Amino acid sequence: MEGLSKSDANLIVYVHPSQSKNVDKAILRELSSLLFKYSQAFDGVVLAYSVDPQDKCARILSGVHPYFGVRLRANLLIFSPKPNMLLEGKVVKITRESIHCIVLGFSSAIITDENIRNELKYKAKHGEGVYVSRYHKRHVIKVGAVIRFEVKSLDEEILHISGSLIPAKYWKCPLVMLPCHEIGLIDLDEEILHISGSLIPANTGSVHWLCSPVMKLG
Repeated sequence: MEGLSKSDANLIVYVHPSQSKNVDKAILRELSSLLFKYSQAFDGVVLAYSVDPQDKCARILSGVHPYFGVRLRANLLIFSPKPNMLLEGKVVKITRESIHCIVLGFSSAIITDENIRNELKYKAKHGEGVYVSRYHKRHVIKVGAVIRFEVKSLDEEILHISGSLIPAKYWKCPLVMLPCHEIGLIDLDEEILHISGSLIPANTGSVHWLCSPVMKLG
């Protein structure tokens, strides 16, 4: 699937003095607050990360609350869908007017009727809607199937994707999507790989990006 990239970034995490007894936890808390949110710095959504502290010493800032900055080297997995890219999504709802999908388990996508190929005909089977190809009887889009579609646009605030099945390069995918560890995460450190977000308010510090060279996944 397109839209995934790896970024090696140098950054500084500013930690509140009250967290000085458990700096590692404070750092992970700050980084976790960035997950599954659109980041302008990386022009995409941070899906996962692994970190490597660059220095055992931290720089203390002057002020009422003397935050201290910890330098890190982070390996980030970024989801950055762009128009004309091909994505894979699991179908969760089908109506006569649209197909609704979930991409990577968190981002919603919709394909409206004007963006559905003419060869796909809507039918109701056993009380559920499906789209069946007029030319290939085995090509059936139903709830639970995984389809490949082209990106038309992305709403960055709500991470909502508008897609299309009209392009000729569209094709039906297997009904079961590959688990996430098979799509390019092998080189990340599994011991400190964070896939789920944090519900802890990120009010004890901040993250400052120094640079973010991006390398596409092979």
